[in-house]
Amino acid sequence: MTELKRTPLFTIYADYGGKTIDFGGWELPVQFSSIKEEHKAVRTKAGLFDVSHMGEFVVKGEGSTDFLQRMITNDIYKLEVGHAQYAALCYENGGVVDDLIIYKKAEDDYLLVVNAGNIEKDFNWLYDHLIGDVELTNISKELALLALQGPAAEKVLQKLAVNTNLSEIDFFTFEENVEINGVLALVSRTGYTGEDGFEMYCKNEDAKTLWKAILEAGKDEGVQPIGLGARDTLRFEAKLPLYGQELSPDISPIEAGIGFAVKVDKEVDFIGKSVLSEQKEHGAPRKLVGIEMIERGIPRHGYSVYYGSDLIGEVTTGTQSPTLQKNVGLALLKKEFTAIGTEVEVEIRSKRVKAVVAKTPFYKRPRG
Repeated sequence: MTELKRTPLFTIYADYGGKTIDFGGWELPVQFSSIKEEHKAVRTKAGLFDVSHMGEFVVKGEGSTDFLQRMITNDIYKLEVGHAQYAALCYENGGVVDDLIIYKKAEDDYLLVVNAGNIEKDFNWLYDHLIGDVELTNISKELALLALQGPAAEKVLQKLAVNTNLSEIDFFTFEENVEINGVLALVSRTGYTGEDGFEMYCKNEDAKTLWKAILEAGKDEGVQPIGLGARDTLRFEAKLPLYGQELSPDISPIEAGIGFAVKVDKEVDFIGKSVLSEQKEHGAPRKLVGIEMIERGIPRHGYSVYYGSDLIGEVTTGTQSPTLQKNVGLALLKKEFTAIGTEVEVEIRSKRVKAVVAKTPFYKRPRG
C-alpha cells in the first residue's frame, strides 16, 4: 500500500476539526466543519485553503519564452512581468495534458503551477520537449501554498501585509516578497472559487505560522478553514474546470469551454494547434453545458445523459448547489443538444431522470 503524501500543514488539521481523505495520493482535509457551512463562509465572508499539494516548476534560461510558446495554448508573448496567465498543455489530438497558471517573474524566468495529480506527467512532458539552454526544475516539494478566498479576503490579509498595498495586486497579477506577519511570500490574485482572493506561496517551514496568523486576523470577519469538499462546490458553481472531470486527454479545451485560453492565431505552431484551430473555426463535436434537474435526483460524475433513445454525453460534475439549492451539473454533450432549454435525461441508478440544459456559470460574484 502506497503511503499518502502530506502537506506541511497536515499536523494541525485536527486542531481545526479537519477530516482527511485520500485525494489523488494526498491525505487532505475534505472538510473542517461542514461543506455547506464552509461554502457559505467563502461566498459571504472568507475561507482559508491549504493547496500546498499543487505542483510548481521553474522554467528559465535563454529561450524559455519561445519554449513555452510552443508548449502552451495561450500567447505567452503577451504576458508581462508581474502578470499571470491561464493556459493548457495539449497533446497533438487536442486533448489536455493539464491546465496551469504561469507567472512571469522576469524575462525568460517563469513559475508554472500545475495540478497535484499531474506533477510527474507534466514535468516529463515538458522535459521531453526542452530546447536549447532552457532549464526546467521541479520545486513542488519546496513550497507551501495557501489561498484566502471571499469578499473579506483583502481586508483580512491587509492586516498582516505590512509592506504591500494589496489593492494594487490586480486580477491575474502578483507581487514577490510580500511580508505577511513576518513571512515572505509571493502573493497573487487568481482564485478558483468565483470569489475575490489571494494565493500565498511560501517556504514549507513558514506555512503553519501563516495559516494560524490569517485565521487569527480573520476571527472578527468570520474566516474559516476550508476543505476540498467546498473547494469543489465553489469552483463548480463558477464553472471553473477540474482536471480529470471537465478536462482530460480525451476532452479538448474548446469542448471544455476554456477557448479563451487557446490562441490559435499566434504564429507559433504549439502542440495541438491544428486540431484546436479546426474546432475553433467550425465548432467542437461536444460542448460543456450546465444542466438543471427537473425531476428528483442529483447528477454525478460519469452519469450518462440521453435525448430520447440517444446517448448524447455524460455528466462531468454534479451536486446540489449550496448557493442555488438546486440539483445541477456540468455535462459534456454532443453540440446539437446543447441549446439552453433542451430537455434531456440523466441516468441515475438505472432510471432516466428529466433535466434541462441551463445557463452557466451557476454563480457570478456580485460586482461593486
